[in-house]
Amino acid sequence: MSKDLAVGDHVRWNSEAGEVAGVIVKVHTRDTEYKGHMRRCSPDDPQYEIKSDKTDHIAMHKAGALRRIY
Repeated sequence: MSKDLAVGDHVRWNSEAGEVAGVIVKVHTRDTEYKGHMRRCSPDDPQYEIKSDKTDHIAMHKAGALRRIY
């Protein structure tokens, strides 16, 4: 997936529990701590916070793990 993902985009990704879908709620372009771990982010390699459609769980992934749902 390219870096053209944005807040509000509907995406899906694979998790331990199977395929999950959700909406991007935030784009991180600077290093940030997330769930007790430092996540390395930059404008060239952002990470995305996604809210699950089913559980409202928040996950964070790089663009390569995400596929936009049209």
